[in-house]
Amino acid sequence: MSNDTISPLRQRMIEDMNARKLGPHSQRSHVQACKRFAAWLKRSPDTAMADDIRLFQLHLIETGSSICNRNRVMTGLRFLFRVTLRRLDLAAEIFHLKEPVRIPPVMSPDEARRLLAVAGTLRVRVMLALGYGAGLRAGEVVRLRAGDIDSAQNIIRIVQSKGRKDRHVMLSPETLALLRQWWKARPVWFDTGVPPAERLLFPSRKSGKPMTTRQLGRLFHQTLDAAGIKKPVTLHALRHSFATHLLEQKVDIRVIQVLLGHKQLETTALYVQVATDLLREVISPLERLPSE
Repeated sequence: MSNDTISPLRQRMIEDMNARKLGPHSQRSHVQACKRFAAWLKRSPDTAMADDIRLFQLHLIETGSSICNRNRVMTGLRFLFRVTLRRLDLAAEIFHLKEPVRIPPVMSPDEARRLLAVAGTLRVRVMLALGYGAGLRAGEVVRLRAGDIDSAQNIIRIVQSKGRKDRHVMLSPETLALLRQWWKARPVWFDTGVPPAERLLFPSRKSGKPMTTRQLGRLFHQTLDAAGIKKPVTLHALRHSFATHLLEQKVDIRVIQVLLGHKQLETTALYVQVATDLLREVISPLERLPSE
């Protein structure tokens, strides 16, 4: 966005996003999208015309933007035109492309066992165990507080996660034992004045702040290398593996949907394609043909 006229426009957009309680990640993404459009347009976005929107969408594709990134940029622009500028005619020019559906990468049970076995510290082992053993997202792991662990009911409470939703997930005896070990060993730098239930399980060195998901991702990849696992997987693969292995254990897919916090059953059903044990159990109709 240009320096002379866009600052007030950006401020209005930020106020509109705050009023709608958009999260920090969404706000950064929307602002960055508008800055990219302004840089291409070489003038303020509030002067854009319908043909500018069409040509910018063409520009994104011609310059090699992925479908996912292209859709993210256009989502930010649509917010600007539809909400902040009230230009519904321009918002109507924006369209999204269907993203390819990819089978999520998963780890085998043996790979998950090896990963946890070689975790360099108790903290890393606990965090990876939460990702694999409870299907938590990275952000959900690092934001956990002591009060979220309910050992009486053997559940973990996930507070205001993706989609601003709460949910409960299972707390296995092994995970609980690890958490109790960690609670005795965790740093207590910033616990003073914080009620026990509000204390972060994985605090950073910044007062009141949890460890970052980026740091957790680095620790995951270090552990992956130590385990000798060569698959091109990310930290999120622990969550994929959690769902896939539950399916292979014949857990009802609707229960898995609740544990993962998916809104649509179709999202959870994607793991059926990854559950190789289930696929191997299917008998091909070729095998049932009568012998000649």
